[in-house]
Amino acid sequence: MGNNSSRTSNSIKNSLTSMGVYMINIIIGFVTQSIFIRNLGAEYNGIKGLFMNILSMLSVAELGFGSAIVYNLYKPVAEKNVEEVRTLVKFYRNVYHIVAGVIFVIGLILLPFIPNVVGEVTIPEDVRLLFFLYLISTVASYLITYKRSILYADQKSYITSGISSVFLVLSNVVQILIIIFTKNFVIYLVAQIAFAIVENIVTNLVIDRKYEYIRNLENVKPVSQQVKRDIITKVKGLLFHKIGEFIVLGTDNIIISMTPGLGVIMVGMYANYNMIIMRVKNLFSSVFASLTASVGNLLVEKNKEKSRKIYQSMLLINSWLFCFAAISIYCMIEPFVRIWIGDGYLLSQFVLIVLMVNLYIGGLRFTNNTFKNAAGIFYEDRFIPIVESITNLVVSLILAKIFGLAGIFLGTITSTMILFLYSFPKYIYRLVLEGSYGEYFKLYAKHGLITIVICVITAYISSLINTSNNWLQLFFNGIVCVVVPNVLYFLFAMRMDEFDFYKEKLKYMKTRIRR
Repeated sequence: MGNNSSRTSNSIKNSLTSMGVYMINIIIGFVTQSIFIRNLGAEYNGIKGLFMNILSMLSVAELGFGSAIVYNLYKPVAEKNVEEVRTLVKFYRNVYHIVAGVIFVIGLILLPFIPNVVGEVTIPEDVRLLFFLYLISTVASYLITYKRSILYADQKSYITSGISSVFLVLSNVVQILIIIFTKNFVIYLVAQIAFAIVENIVTNLVIDRKYEYIRNLENVKPVSQQVKRDIITKVKGLLFHKIGEFIVLGTDNIIISMTPGLGVIMVGMYANYNMIIMRVKNLFSSVFASLTASVGNLLVEKNKEKSRKIYQSMLLINSWLFCFAAISIYCMIEPFVRIWIGDGYLLSQFVLIVLMVNLYIGGLRFTNNTFKNAAGIFYEDRFIPIVESITNLVVSLILAKIFGLAGIFLGTITSTMILFLYSFPKYIYRLVLEGSYGEYFKLYAKHGLITIVICVITAYISSLINTSNNWLQLFFNGIVCVVVPNVLYFLFAMRMDEFDFYKEKLKYMKTRIRR
């Protein structure tokens, strides 16, 4: 019970802290983006989104070493094997220094071609200088973030979340002042780089105080051949996943920018919607990411039935959260955008519907990814991301010509279904959890059907309230979205076996409070 209690306590701390940080992030993000667009315009916004996409492509050079090393840290951290932890952290540092060098060189090679990717723009700055500053920011992060791995393995990610929230506020306040008083994008980027570096230095100092044995990594024994082979095997698989993840999730802005009739202005318009979607998605994803170490400890127990019940219970909350997120954004985003930055930045209803379907389906990956990362399933399904990414590119390019912007996201939805129809049932539900295919598909069909019913009912009720006042419309739609989907999902959920897990947890917490 002690181990379970500690695991639950750390999971709750990590989840609540992550959610708190992201709530701060969401509020500050909207304020900063609003001031950014009003002072610098859509072109800068589009360039910002495009460069972030390109640099996420370069992050493929990381090859997944971070995930593989954190996986190998679970056991030595739990057993307080100091020498093994020091060995892995130093290995992580050496790898990331090499990664930083590779990314920097590739970035320099790409530098002359950046104007061709960006296309026609009217901004005065050289786009190559702007890209170089983004490149420096990315490279710097790889040089000084390696020590965070021990916090993730030790279920203490709430420490980095707390530090990040402080620097998030400070950096955004300074950047807002820079935009208002100088309207200089270069100074804005330099400030962003400076704050990111200082944040990482402060985080490392805090980690050094908590884990003094990793302060000095000299005279550390080399990684054992067995661990090195395990890491290399997982990295081989993760390389495919990194490439696939970038192509499926990170090429949208590049395709939009280079598609005739869309271009960098449309990148800027989509970036506003994407910012809202990603803020909500990251808020929930941080909760699931904080559970990975707990699930890793759970899987070590090798109780398949218990692990399967936890998976099903997590999926219930996963589907509930993203059903709520998707319908809330659908109903509230138009009045919000009108208030926030004006009618000129609205996308069509068809694009919005496709984006919400993409959000829900993509959101359901979190439960599977949590179990996948915790179980170290990186090599077994290494070829799936290649099939997924080729499907995404081909379908996106074809449908973009037919449906425009919406076609690009229809391609993402199509390719993601490969995971849910083949990869997840085979490698997670069958291999890791030893469940049946029939049980898996019934589970997802149930949650999918519930989500469709709830979204249709909520959208219909929301459409009955119409007012020309955007603030009132946003308020009314918000009330509907908070009440209707959550009440309906609760009514559905309380009839499910998966809901018993949360009832038991509540009883346990009540018992502890009474004591």
